[in-house]
Amino acid sequence: MKNIYQKEINPFKIKKAIIPVAGLGTRMLPATKAIPKEMLPIVDKPLIQYVVNECAQAGIDTIVLVTHSSKNAIENHFSKSFELEYNLEKRIKRQLLADVQNICPSDIKIVHVRQDEALGLGHAIMCAAPIVEGEPFAILLPDVIIDEYKSNLKKDNLAEMVNNFEKTGISQIMVEEVEPEQVEKFGIVAFKENSNYLDNAPKHPIQYSPGEVIPIQALVEKPRPDEAPSNFAIVGRYVLSADIWPLFKETPLGKGGEIQLTDTIRLLLKHADIQSYLIKGCSHDCGSKFGYTKTFIEYALHHEAIKDQVAELIKELNK
Repeated sequence: MKNIYQKEINPFKIKKAIIPVAGLGTRMLPATKAIPKEMLPIVDKPLIQYVVNECAQAGIDTIVLVTHSSKNAIENHFSKSFELEYNLEKRIKRQLLADVQNICPSDIKIVHVRQDEALGLGHAIMCAAPIVEGEPFAILLPDVIIDEYKSNLKKDNLAEMVNNFEKTGISQIMVEEVEPEQVEKFGIVAFKENSNYLDNAPKHPIQYSPGEVIPIQALVEKPRPDEAPSNFAIVGRYVLSADIWPLFKETPLGKGGEIQLTDTIRLLLKHADIQSYLIKGCSHDCGSKFGYTKTFIEYALHHEAIKDQVAELIKELNK
């Protein structure tokens, strides 16, 4: 007899996210020689804080940071600072005190695991296996942030991907349309309904809407523009089935002897459906100097405390 008081458990519930932060940030050197790239600020918050907040908005309650011995600053950022809070309270700087105390949402648990060797993104995910293995999970790449001014983080993008997965059990990968000549910089998806890429059949352009979910046929790493099956690039947000965990051990070593996440996802695609989720709004690549600078300026133009001054500065510089 069924116990009417027993709570039913959704086997597709997404409660954990993995954020790999062990990378060296070479594209941002020399700034990242002593400072983790994830701690570079966008106005008054570091990159990693935006990504953790995105997880919280999507209903995730446990975040696994796959880190390195040189990344102590990230751990310190999310740890309580009694001395700082005491001094802010003493000086009656209540708003700053609230900002510091709210760095990590109260209902979020952050766990740190080490990746001692740089053996690829797939290897970084495997480092989190003792905490997450056996469960479906999300992956967020920390040098990409989703523009919070052009979408609603509580219901769009990662939140909607999580909702889609919890309803269907089908893994989700976020994609964003890029200029056709830019495809060779990204991982590109081939859609089942848009081409028979594996059979080298001609492509037929189809218009997609933000938030639309499209079945994936293949993942193609940095194709030439004339060989790309589409111009939809993988953004750096994944919601993956627990079925992928055993496949990491079957993934052959890729370039540089590393385990590539894309290769493992290709193995999953042989056994299960995977859907692409077309981003609402836009993403920002903060791992390059230009992308980081562009993001800083755009966010500064939205920041209540300085947006008018920044707008005036831009006008002055354009004279």
